[in-house]
Amino acid sequence: MNSAFNEAQVFELAPVAMWIEDFSGVKRLFDRWRSEGVDDIRAWLKQDVSRVAQCSGAIRVVRVNRKTLELFEADHQDDLVANLDLVFRDEMLVTHIEELAQLFDGNREFSSNAVNYTLTGRRLDIQLRGSILPGHEEKMDRLLLTTEDVTERETARRREEEQRRYAEGIFEHSPVSLWVEDFSGIKKLLDGVRERGITDFRVFTDVHPEFVCQCMSEIRVLAVNNATLDLFRAPDRHSLLQNQQEIFRDDMEKHFREQLVELWNGNLVHSREVLNYALDGTERHVLLQLAVFPGHEDDWSLVQVSLTDITARKKAEAYLEYLGKHDVLTRLHNRAFYTEELNRLERKPLRPVAAIIIDLNGLKETNDSLGHEAGDSMLRRLGEVLNEAVVAPNCAARIGGDEFAILMPGADWVAVATMTENIEKLLKINNKFYSSAPISVAIGAGVSEEGESIEAVIRRADLLMYARKQEYYDAKRKAGLGNLSAA
Repeated sequence: MNSAFNEAQVFELAPVAMWIEDFSGVKRLFDRWRSEGVDDIRAWLKQDVSRVAQCSGAIRVVRVNRKTLELFEADHQDDLVANLDLVFRDEMLVTHIEELAQLFDGNREFSSNAVNYTLTGRRLDIQLRGSILPGHEEKMDRLLLTTEDVTERETARRREEEQRRYAEGIFEHSPVSLWVEDFSGIKKLLDGVRERGITDFRVFTDVHPEFVCQCMSEIRVLAVNNATLDLFRAPDRHSLLQNQQEIFRDDMEKHFREQLVELWNGNLVHSREVLNYALDGTERHVLLQLAVFPGHEDDWSLVQVSLTDITARKKAEAYLEYLGKHDVLTRLHNRAFYTEELNRLERKPLRPVAAIIIDLNGLKETNDSLGHEAGDSMLRRLGEVLNEAVVAPNCAARIGGDEFAILMPGADWVAVATMTENIEKLLKINNKFYSSAPISVAIGAGVSEEGESIEAVIRRADLLMYARKQEYYDAKRKAGLGNLSAA
């Protein structure tokens, strides 16, 4: 009696919810299904969840302890039993499959995670454990079950899972290329250099450029996102990682060296603009931002590298820079560039410097008689000729409406003669294609003499050009008078 009383007291006062249940009805269902050829109980129950409900309906609650009533917010056992449909509902039938399968497979004990509800509708995440009491294995008419409330733990786990999915979602669907990398090998290499007493890392890499390559080989890519595949036109992650040498090439070693210098100096968050390449060979100007993840400052085992595509911006900047230095109509340099180049050549000791001044004859008459479109066509054609004839270090510029200049650093009169002859040949070829609207030019040239300024050379070339232009108009006027006299 005393032993029984003590066992009952232990059951009643246990700090965990405990149930004694009769599963004999479930045992009879199992026997019938076996006789019908069921051997995979999991598949059988998943095929029709109403079979799970049939098993649940066959379970009889014999007794529950006080902790069970508290957990499920029931006043007494009859209250709880009468409302079991409120306790075991929704996804409970699905999770119940595993418990039933363990019993069906002959296990005396089972466990599972499930969701129950209190009588007031509050959700409970539970850890369910059950075992057949000794002596009741044949009929399964007495099972002891414990229901441990793990709601707080599971809520924290779900919150952590949500945060993980949220972080993964941000990573995967970020419009910016993101790389997660392991720089721990680089950290060890840099620490090794410090231990050797090196203090000036930049000088060290000047002397040992192979060290930069060694550091690059130590980078381990842990993950890349979808935007990375799009940016570099890679069909999949494997193709991207297998072809990194196609993406990071040319000047990338120089840029990476600067990253190493930043890291050496303790700058664990830094950025710089670099040039990469897509797998189809097209350029990708990117803003590279590197950050060592918080908590990994000691080993650099987790580093995020973001690559923002600034190709469009770079092209726009390049075009604006082009417009600032070029004449849009002729695609030659403009007067602003010409003035800068004059000043630069004036400061440089290189001599001699030659200048060729060219004026397009008859532009005003063409504009007046045929319109500005015809005049613009003549200017474009002369621009094509000069772009073809003039190559670096020489430069050609449109410095006025119909006036052009060529600057030739280090050139003498022989080089000037060759240039003017080439221009005249190209003009003849161009005029053959536009025989109804031939263009002619007046050319003057000068080569700097000892102690002479560039500006003085330009003046001499300009005077010669105007003399040739006057000759052109004089000849044209005489031809016109001759035609009038003949008439």
